[in-house]
Amino acid sequence: MIVSVNDAELFYASRGTGPVCLVPSAIGTQPYERQLPPQLSKGRRLVFVDLRGGGQSSGDSAALTFDQVAADFEAIRVALGVERVAVLGHSVLGVLAIEYGRRCPATVTHVITVGTPPRGDMAWLSRLATAFFEQDASDERKALLRDNLARLPPGTPIEQSFPAQAPMRFYDPRTDMMPLYQDGVVRPALLRHLMGPLTQDWNVTDDAGSLRVPILLAHGRYDYTVPHTLWDGMESHLPTATRHVFARSGHQPFFEEPETFAAVVAEWMKT
Repeated sequence: MIVSVNDAELFYASRGTGPVCLVPSAIGTQPYERQLPPQLSKGRRLVFVDLRGGGQSSGDSAALTFDQVAADFEAIRVALGVERVAVLGHSVLGVLAIEYGRRCPATVTHVITVGTPPRGDMAWLSRLATAFFEQDASDERKALLRDNLARLPPGTPIEQSFPAQAPMRFYDPRTDMMPLYQDGVVRPALLRHLMGPLTQDWNVTDDAGSLRVPILLAHGRYDYTVPHTLWDGMESHLPTATRHVFARSGHQPFFEEPETFAAVVAEWMKT
């Protein structure tokens, strides 16, 4: 489906019936359609949305601001004909989910973030993630990462080196990531904007009092790209937030522990 918003055509796909939960994507909707468990669609309609300038959506990704993201998501909500929606954002897209909830508390019921950092400063995140990996990861996991990276030809583009990072991203460090992202649509300009100008100065504790929507902070115990420990002490700044750490997951607990993830989300949304 396509929704026109200002100078962009926004693509979305959906599955399930019931209350709507938006799932934004910067790499096309199909990787998330594949990875989010069927159990999550029980009694719920998941609506997968390509950000402007990404996937099958048009528009200038450089013009993407938090206000524009909220406006785009609101346009999808109106097109769906529903009064209120939840939103689930994975990794840096969790920042967009939080900011949508901040701007539209009357129409957003719940915000779910998965593997989202509390700050958007990628240099800060990389430094602390590397330190956590060195301190916490097993020798086997470290050796697998070294071997994976050593096999990459010099100058390998980031989108091609991504699968080598499996030891940092999954509970099972030998996970084959390629099938999970085989239909991904990589738009480098959008990714650079998301992890640069849009979020680089973002900090979840700034103006935390304006966050009135319930927030679930979902993290994997073995996520070495966005360690769950980065959120230690943060809940005191976020009275509406609940953190859950999945014991046998990395950066994508919805894929590695699908039944548990769906159950945790369902129970949290009830309460």
